Amino acid sequence: MSVSETTVSDTNKPARLGRESLNLPNFITISRFALSLILFALIDIGGYWLTSTALFVFAASTDWLDGYLARKYGQVTTLGRILDPFVDKIIVGGAFLFLLAKSGASENGVVLNSGVNAWMVIIVIGREMFISSLRGFLEQQGKDFSASISGKLKMALQCVAVTASLLSLSPAVEYSWLVLTRDVLLWSAVAVTVWSGLVYVVRAVKLLREK
Repeated sequence: MSVSETTVSDTNKPARLGRESLNLPNFITISRFALSLILFALIDIGGYWLTSTALFVFAASTDWLDGYLARKYGQVTTLGRILDPFVDKIIVGGAFLFLLAKSGASENGVVLNSGVNAWMVIIVIGREMFISSLRGFLEQQGKDFSASISGKLKMALQCVAVTASLLSLSPAVEYSWLVLTRDVLLWSAVAVTVWSGLVYVVRAVKLLREK
């Protein structure tokens, strides 16, 4: 379960790491982290673009599963609240970083273009770092800074954009519309990332003005 989905009552509970952390939701989260490392290795090696795409989609889709199971069976733990948002940021931010590194690289005599540029990476990672710091501070003050629809939309659009970027690198997928679709999705993801960040900042300012 993500920190962004916790409530004030959750944050007021004493944090502890115990045997209750050894549960299925946390195992799924840790597995997603392991899959992200395999994904980064495949992107770095190159050539396995369809496999990389499938792996990313599978790993990203498990994000809802661990949170769902943790809430349904009352297995929300301190470890899960730490790991889940961390792994989410690793898999998305890492994917953007490795895709950036592939732009301009040569593979079988073909120059690759992932569509990802440095500005996108800075915005995506910078936004996550800032909002995470802001959330941590507000939750220490006992403020409810749970996830909003803008944050969920941001995550979904980023995942779709990364998927399109990975697909566009595969020579097996030769559709003229794919590159344009990829670019639209990437820039839309960046725009929504900025917008969602502003939404959170406005919420934070309102919370900090409350007595």
